[in-house]
Parts: sequence; structure tokens; C-alpha cells
Amino acid sequence: MPQTFKLSPSSLALMEACPRCFWLEKHKIWKRPVGIKASLMNGMDIVLKKHFDNFRDKGELPPEIRDHHHTQGLRLFDDKELLKVWRNNLKGISWTDSQGNILHGAVDNILVNGKKLIVLDYKTRGFQLKEDTANYYQHQIDIYNFLLQKNSYETENYAFLLFYIPSHVLETGDFVFDTVLARRDINIKHAEALFSKAIKLLNSECPEKGCEWCERF
Repeated sequence: MPQTFKLSPSSLALMEACPRCFWLEKHKIWKRPVGIKASLMNGMDIVLKKHFDNFRDKGELPPEIRDHHHTQGLRLFDDKELLKVWRNNLKGISWTDSQGNILHGAVDNILVNGKKLIVLDYKTRGFQLKEDTANYYQHQIDIYNFLLQKNSYETENYAFLLFYIPSHVLETGDFVFDTVLARRDINIKHAEALFSKAIKLLNSECPEKGCEWCERF
């Protein structure tokens, strides 16, 4: 009987970066070393969620997206308890395939247009965006929408990436951030193909070709 696996957007990103690292990690043989994570990003994530929740509770959108032409007529998802689960890295939005493999992901926020849900993901960047910056997050928002649809929720055919980029410091010491709201078309078939590719890889022999990390193993 094939082994079952639990996958996430980050693990699928690892597969795209190095199939061998991914295989070794998911088979619990070896794990790629993790560098020191910037605590600033985690702190920003917490602050932004509270910031958006405060405006949600007032029935408003926060100023950085309120007057944007992409967000006219939209509102923030107001099921607080469900959003709490969907944001939880250990729970999140989850789906199990017919073989028992699990795909899950934790969202930052959800916007609503009528009965349709729209994924909103926060990103903190140290520098201004390049032309292809948003492309790096495409698989992530595709997977989130795939999971929502697998859980019987209807989604729009697009999602949002909201970038926060440090601009300057005021005389008071307060930091000012520029924001860029990027609307991205989603591709559910891409997410499904990534998941299928991962399961097929994991049920095959370990890839021989590695990267600078796993070739040392």
C-alpha cells in the first residue's frame, strides 16, 4: 500500500526547487537546513492580521486597499471562527485525496464578492517589486483557491497579493511603508497538477540529481 503524505504550498515550493530535497524530507530521511528566519516578517504578519481584523469588525476595508479600483464592492470575510482555523498553520484549509494524502495551507485573509471568496495574501519586501516578483507566489495562491473549491466554496478567478515595502522613517521614528496590491489570475489546474506531480514523485525512487544542499547527504 502506498505511503501517504501531508503537503503544503511551502513543501511543493521545495519540490520545484529540488525534487531530491523534497523526497528526502517527506520520507523523513534528511531535512534541508533552514536558515535564520527574519522575525520581522513574522511580526509584520501578526500586526497586519490584527490591523485588517479591526477594520473587518467595523465593516470597512483598511485604507491601503479601500479606494483601490480592484476592491470596489468587496468586503472582508467576517466568519471569525472559521478564519481563525484557516489561518492556523497546523490546521488551515485542508483536503484529503482518495489515497489519504493531505494538502493544506494557511491563508492570511479572505475578501468576499457576493458569494465568492477571494484570497488575500500579505507579503513584506525589502525592496521595490520587480516585474516578475508576483510570479514567485503564483503556486501558493493557486493552491489556496484549489483547497477552497475542494471544500465546496466558490472562489473568484483571481486572488490578491498585498506587498508592504519600507519607504522611509519619519522624524518621530515611525516607519512608513509603500503598498502595492497585485491582482493575479488563478489556475486551479496548475495547483492540482503540482499536487499530483508531488505524490507521483514521492511514490517513486529518490531522485539521483540533487542540489548544493542534498548532494552533501
